[in-house]
Amino acid sequence: MARLAPIAVSIGEPAGIGPEIAAKAWQSLGAAIPFFVIGDIGHLTGLGVRPIPIAHPSEAGHAALSGLPVLAHPFPAAATPGQPAPENATAIIAAIARGVDLVMTGQASALTTLPIHKKALKDGAGFGFPGHTEYLAHLAGVGHVVMMLACRALRVVPATIHIPLRDVPAALTPRLLIDTIRITHAGLIRDFGIAHPRIALTGLNPHAGEGGVMGREDITVIAPVISALRDEGLDLSGPHPADTMFHAGARATYDAAIAMYHDQALIPIKTIDFAGGVNVTLGLPFIRTSPDHGTAFDIAGTGRADPTSFIAALDMAQNMAAMRAR
Repeated sequence: MARLAPIAVSIGEPAGIGPEIAAKAWQSLGAAIPFFVIGDIGHLTGLGVRPIPIAHPSEAGHAALSGLPVLAHPFPAAATPGQPAPENATAIIAAIARGVDLVMTGQASALTTLPIHKKALKDGAGFGFPGHTEYLAHLAGVGHVVMMLACRALRVVPATIHIPLRDVPAALTPRLLIDTIRITHAGLIRDFGIAHPRIALTGLNPHAGEGGVMGREDITVIAPVISALRDEGLDLSGPHPADTMFHAGARATYDAAIAMYHDQALIPIKTIDFAGGVNVTLGLPFIRTSPDHGTAFDIAGTGRADPTSFIAALDMAQNMAAMRAR
C-alpha cells in the first residue's frame, strides 16, 4: 500500500484550546501520525514545541521529526486565550476551506478540524451554518451527511442534531431516517472495514412508545423504515428503548447505534469515554474527524487542555484513510 498523505488540521478558533492540543498531540505522537496545522505561526508559538513552517503538505512527515508542522495561513489579529477576535473569523473559515481543498485534491489523506466558536464566526464574518458539519457538506456539495460519535466501545449517530427537542418529532421523517441509515451503513463498510454492519435504532419515546401508549412515532415512522430496509438486506434492529441500549451487553449486539436526537446519542458516549470520543462526518467525499469537545475558553491558555480526543481523532482519521486506500 502506498504511503498515506499527511492529515490536514484546520486550526479552528485560536483563542480556544486548539493550538495547545495541537502542540501536545505532536509532543505525544511526533512523526508517528504525520499531520500539519493550517494556521498562523504566531498562534502556535510559546506552547513548548517548535512550530516548523512548511510550504507544502508533502513536507509534513520530515518536519514532524523536529517540531509541529505548520502550513502558514496568516491571521489578522493575535490570539488572546479565552477572547475570540472578530477580525479573525474570516481567516478561521478560510483555513477550513483550505483544508477541504487539500484533502479533495489528494494532498492530505484526511481533514481533522479543531474546534470553532460558532457565535464568534457569525459575529465576525456572518457565518451562516449551524456548525462545522453543515459547512463541510456545503463545501463538498453534499446534501445530507451524518454525524457519528465514536470511541473504542461505541459508535452512535444522532438522526437529528442541533434542533430544539420540541422540533424533533416533525423532523424525524422516513426520508431522514432512510438517508441516515444508508449513509451510516455505507460508512461502516468503507471507513471501518465492517463487511456486514449491524445497526440498532433507538425509539423516540420512553420505552420506544410502549405500544403507542407513550407516543406513536416509534410505530408509524421508525418501525416501517426498519422493516423496509431489512427487506433490502440491511441488518437492522429496533426501535429499542433507549435506556437499555447502551450497557455493555447491548453494545455487543451492534456495530453502530442510531439515536433519534442529540442528547440521546451524546450522553452515552460522553459517559462511556468523555475524553476519547471522536466526531466523524460520514457521507462526505473525504474523511473528516474532530475532537468531541469545544473551544473550552475557560481553560484556554492555562496549560490544562487534554489532547486525548484530538489524538484519537488523528488516529481514527489515519485508520479510515488506510481503510479507504485498501
